[in-house]
Amino acid sequence: MSDARQLLGIKGGSETKNIWKLRLQLMKPITWIPLIWGVICGAAASGNFQWHISNILASFACMLMSGPLLTGYTQTINDYFDREIDAINEPNRPIPSGAISLTQVKVQIWFLLIAGLCVAYLLDLWSNHSTPTVFLLALGGSFVSYIYSAPPLKLKQNGWLGNYALGASYIALPWWAGQALFGELTWITALLTLAYSLAGLGIAVINDFKSVEGDKELGLSSLPVVFGIKNASWISAGMIDIFQLMMVVVLVLIGQHFASVILVLLIIPQITFQDIWLLRDPLAFDVKYQASAQPFLILGMLVTALAIGHSSLII
Repeated sequence: MSDARQLLGIKGGSETKNIWKLRLQLMKPITWIPLIWGVICGAAASGNFQWHISNILASFACMLMSGPLLTGYTQTINDYFDREIDAINEPNRPIPSGAISLTQVKVQIWFLLIAGLCVAYLLDLWSNHSTPTVFLLALGGSFVSYIYSAPPLKLKQNGWLGNYALGASYIALPWWAGQALFGELTWITALLTLAYSLAGLGIAVINDFKSVEGDKELGLSSLPVVFGIKNASWISAGMIDIFQLMMVVVLVLIGQHFASVILVLLIIPQITFQDIWLLRDPLAFDVKYQASAQPFLILGMLVTALAIGHSSLII
C-alpha cells in the first residue's frame, strides 16, 4: 500500500530513488481523475459527442492534456514552490527529501507545460476552431496554476480565493475544454460550471486539513487555520451540498426533472458520509470521506452534464 501511495502522490507513501517514480509522484496521478472526468462531462454537455473513432481519440487526447500533462504541471510546480511547507508536513516528498534536484524539477515543469499546450493547439486544429479555444483555455488554466502556487500572488495563501481557483480548475476548466472540443461553449454553461466549482471549493478545503501545521507555521490563511478544524469542516460540507442543490434547481428550471431527481439521490449519500466521516474528525477521516463521497459527486456532475446537453441550453 505504501508503494501505491507513493506512485499516486498520496501522503504516507514509501520513499524511492527511482527517478521516474519520483517524477510520477510529483505529478500526483490521483489528482488527474477529476480533470479526466471533467472532460467527459464537457463532452456530454456539448450534446454533439459521437461514438466515432475520431471523437474517441480526440477525447482521449483532451484527457491527456487535462490530466497527466497540465495537472501534472500544476502539481509539480506546486511542489516546487511548496518545498518549505512540505519540509514540515511531508518531509519525505521528493523535493524536501533531496531525492530529486531542483533543476530536474524545473525541466519537468517546462516539459509538461509545453507538451500540454501543444496538445491543446492540435485539438483546436482537429476541431477546425477559428479561435483556438482549447489552447486559450489551457493557457489560462496554466497561468492560474502558476499564480496559485508562485509568489508574489500565491493565491493559495488566501483560503477562499485559492480554494475557489482550485475548485474551478478541477471542475470548470476541463468541462469547458471538453465542451468546446465537441460543441460550443456558451456563457450560460460557463457560468453554471463556475457555480458548480463552488462545490469544488468545499472539496479543496478537505485537502487543507492535512497541511494545517505547516500552514500555521508559514502564515498561510487556509480555512482550517482561519476558522479552526471543526468550523472548516462545516464550511466544506455546506459548500459541497448547497451548490449541488443549486444545480438541482437549475435542472428543474430547464425542464430536466428526471435528472434533478437523480442528482438529489446522489447528494443524499454525500450528506450521510459527511456526518459519518467529515464532520466527526476531518483530520483522521479525510481520505475515507473523499473515497466514500466523491464518486457520488462526480456521478452527479455527469448527470448534470448529460441533462444540459439535452436541454434548451444547447439544443
